Amino acid sequence: MGFLTLRLGEYYEMLSYPSKLVERAVEQLATLPGIGRKSALRLALHLLSRPEGDTHAFAHALVEMRDGIIYCRQCHNISDTELCSICANPSRDASTVCVVQHVGDVLAIENTGQYRGLYHVLGGVISPIDGIGPEELLIDELVERVHSDAVKEVILALGTTMEGDTTNFFIYRRLQSLDVKVSVIARGIAIGDEIEYTDEVTLGRSILTRTDFDQSLRF
Repeated sequence: MGFLTLRLGEYYEMLSYPSKLVERAVEQLATLPGIGRKSALRLALHLLSRPEGDTHAFAHALVEMRDGIIYCRQCHNISDTELCSICANPSRDASTVCVVQHVGDVLAIENTGQYRGLYHVLGGVISPIDGIGPEELLIDELVERVHSDAVKEVILALGTTMEGDTTNFFIYRRLQSLDVKVSVIARGIAIGDEIEYTDEVTLGRSILTRTDFDQSLRF
């Protein structure tokens, strides 16, 4: 009975797509993060229901992005030109470099409107389990940049994970011999969180990195 049910499931699975073209589209859409086959089918049918020109424009935008995007030669952020708009902006503070893990982190920090320095995208963090060592990251490029440019402070803004902390410490050791200040972003309790539900490490760091109350009123 179980075998029959399995075979029937496979049969219905084959019949669920009226077209091989739709099935191929669903398979590709389902490779996106957070998208299952059911959601992928809805997206495929939605694209199919739109005017032909709209669907072509959508597909062309994806191909154009994948083929045309380049990485900034200085900070390794995504860009349309050799130097990204942030690095090319003369009003940015070139003496401060914020080190982040991925391009998405640059966008997140920029959206705060609180930072006016430059960035350096590592492309990941040190993770021996995943086979990622320092040589796979853009750490040497960071050291060379600090050594050759007029960088006075490096802000480490990596994730608060064991891998992030390991990478922070490795970079700190690499920059120790250079005349540059190395800082790390503050870690604490998120707005709206209750003290009793906060983990001990975060709570402890919040106590150690406490600020004067009058300073807290500025944010």
